[in-house]
Amino acid sequence: MLLYAQYAVMAALAATVLSSIAYIWGAIQGHQLVTKGAQKQAKVLVGGDLVDDLDVLDTAPTSARGVSGPLPATLAKYASWLAWAALALLTAALVMRTIETGRGPFVTQHEFAVSMAWGFLAVYLFFEWKYRARTLALIALPMTVVIQLYALSWDSTADPLVPALQNSFLLTLHIIVAIFAYGAFLVSFAAAVLFLVDAYFPGKFSHLLPKSDVLDRLGYRATVIGYPLMTMVIVLGAVWAEIAWGRYWSWDPKETASLVTWLIYGGYLHARVARGWVGKGAAWLLVIAFASVIFTFFGNAIFGGLHSYGVV
Repeated sequence: MLLYAQYAVMAALAATVLSSIAYIWGAIQGHQLVTKGAQKQAKVLVGGDLVDDLDVLDTAPTSARGVSGPLPATLAKYASWLAWAALALLTAALVMRTIETGRGPFVTQHEFAVSMAWGFLAVYLFFEWKYRARTLALIALPMTVVIQLYALSWDSTADPLVPALQNSFLLTLHIIVAIFAYGAFLVSFAAAVLFLVDAYFPGKFSHLLPKSDVLDRLGYRATVIGYPLMTMVIVLGAVWAEIAWGRYWSWDPKETASLVTWLIYGGYLHARVARGWVGKGAAWLLVIAFASVIFTFFGNAIFGGLHSYGVV
């Protein structure tokens, strides 16, 4: 069954790559339509996102405004289907590994990377469904491809649980919360990158992107979801550490990186809520914060430590 799980991961990678290509190609086609003067007043955005004004973020999804035309809209539809197919395939892979091993599929670096890719897709697709924010796929899906490639670069053999990981319920809860937190932070990162593209190239891609204040609010809303989850990750990890090693905190590289990540996102939320900080500075802070997320994920592979299960 582990072999079938590996095939499912590879199929999910193919679906994610095709989805990314479809979204990017749809954006290119929409850009060409507008620059040629075919639809001067339209918002194209690979199929027409609900991003004409801030009220979109406070209402239920409705029909798209300013659809770009048949080709981008069709590509966006197929791209979305492929992304959902990739999520289903990753779900199947994780379920098969769980059945085969009798534990949560979170122990080895391969398993955690597959789980992280699942979290990336799940949270992105939630935002696509709720806000019609398909443009985020231009950043979110290529990042998911990178994580899937990383997962496939590791041995997929199922390692037995070491004693420190034998509290399966607490371990499972700790990791599940982490992958949803990381997924939310990916969405905030995608919104921040698109905000910066619009800020540094004013007018050049405005017909492709949501308004800057919409991107700013999307990044904020994703962070509001991710930050309390990250808080839970640290608290659950501390409880787990006390049970496994007899101490709540040991300044392990992954623990330290998680704390730094939590502080950066906390600083962003404080600056936004207390100081009303928006714009380029806030977007750059979200980019830096997500770089810390990536370092947190890869840190145990680079520096080892107590979290280096399945790495060596």
